[in-house]
Amino acid sequence: MGGILQPIFFALLALTLPSSPAYTPPAASAAGLSTTTTAIESTVAGLHYELVEIEHAARGLLRITIDRIAGQVYPTGESISVTVDDCEAVTRQLRYVLEVEGIDYERLEVSSPGLDRPLKTEGDFARHVGAEITLVLKMPLAGRKNFRGRLQGDSSGWSLVFHDGKAEQQLNFKLEELREIRLVPVLDFKGHESGRKLRRERRRAAAAPAAADDGGKVR
Repeated sequence: MGGILQPIFFALLALTLPSSPAYTPPAASAAGLSTTTTAIESTVAGLHYELVEIEHAARGLLRITIDRIAGQVYPTGESISVTVDDCEAVTRQLRYVLEVEGIDYERLEVSSPGLDRPLKTEGDFARHVGAEITLVLKMPLAGRKNFRGRLQGDSSGWSLVFHDGKAEQQLNFKLEELREIRLVPVLDFKGHESGRKLRRERRRAAAAPAAADDGGKVR
């Protein structure tokens, strides 16, 4: 197709594309990855969103996950969670910045983290103390890697409080010991109006969580 494609909804990415030679991304140097990360971090922060994750996926896909920051007012309107308009706004700005910086990509996708968003940093942990989480260890402990419970602690030390069927237990851990940690989705809002509003917002984000752009450059 000719010209630069406009951002499209993530749901459209499932369409079958015409046959073409497989895309082989250039070898990424540490300096190149650092430049890409810095450009994305500064762009997302400048738009007052939280950068949750950067993923360099197969076939040249650059996937960016963002979240709204509590208390921040956004020109895309009031919402508890990330909307399609948020994803499109970030996509437009990233397209411009990546072009200026000369950063190559085949496709760009900006999406919401979903209800079971991953926790990546000390800041993520601090904001979600008391939340129910699922945790996967890199190495098994007493024969298991998967745990579910309440996140407790602070930057001096983190722990998971869980019930093993007999008594309450506490698992102390460090970030480098984790393979993955995610929030457990909360879906029961007791029928309150505020709960229904939150549920509508999250359903909307889950139904159309991403904006994508196929206008990247391959060199």
